[in-house]
Amino acid sequence: MHFFDKQFTPQNVAAELKYFEPKLEKSFERTYGWAWLLKLHAALIFSPLDKEHGWSKNLQPLTDFIVTSYKEFLPKLVYPIRVGEHSNTAFGLSLALDYANTLEDRSFWDLISNKAKEFYLNDCDCPLNYEPSGFDFISPCLQEAELMSKIMYKEDYEKWLKKFLPDLFKKKFTLEPGKVLDRTDGKLVHLDGLNFLRAQNFYAMAFALPENWVKFRAIGDQHLQASMNYVSGSDYMGSHWLATFLVYALEQRNRIWMVEVTK
Repeated sequence: MHFFDKQFTPQNVAAELKYFEPKLEKSFERTYGWAWLLKLHAALIFSPLDKEHGWSKNLQPLTDFIVTSYKEFLPKLVYPIRVGEHSNTAFGLSLALDYANTLEDRSFWDLISNKAKEFYLNDCDCPLNYEPSGFDFISPCLQEAELMSKIMYKEDYEKWLKKFLPDLFKKKFTLEPGKVLDRTDGKLVHLDGLNFLRAQNFYAMAFALPENWVKFRAIGDQHLQASMNYVSGSDYMGSHWLATFLVYALEQRNRIWMVEVTK
């Protein structure tokens, strides 16, 4: 029996769904946990073992509930949440968009894309120099840029990004990775996660704008290397979640590598 067979059972999924039944729990993990659930479902579908074991099929009722919750919630959200922690709107939209692409759910994709444009299309001069805040694991500026790279044509995205983050295109642009002085502190260790998500963001921008591959990839690598030695064997405060962020960044970097080797 595969380990996942014990996790993705109809009984377990039903118990998760039951948790959302009380009115006060309708917004549980909105939208951070929702987004990771959709990312998980998309990953299961890509697994060569999924057809045999039926993991994604078992998970489908919970996934459907989350998608419906997104579709009910997003039209009511008047303003984006721009913080560097769990409730960041751009992060949740980005992972949900990946799911919509994988499942070819056009109506969901359109909802996310239209909402992202409503929130962010007119943004400019994001204050990247104000980042990071002390507990950030998401870069509000870079996460927004990563999301918009997925929904805009290259020429439009490049024009938008030059207005949104003009410093990125300066020759001497640098960005120092976040520093962690105490990895036993659950909040301070967020900065290791920030480094991984910043790396993922830069790899995504490099993929969207190939002429900037070398520069953006180098900045991403710098952030990746700043924290990757603190994942395995580290204190529980970081070890229980940082591997997910590291893999997410490496997954995006692999997209660049695949393009490079096929040139």
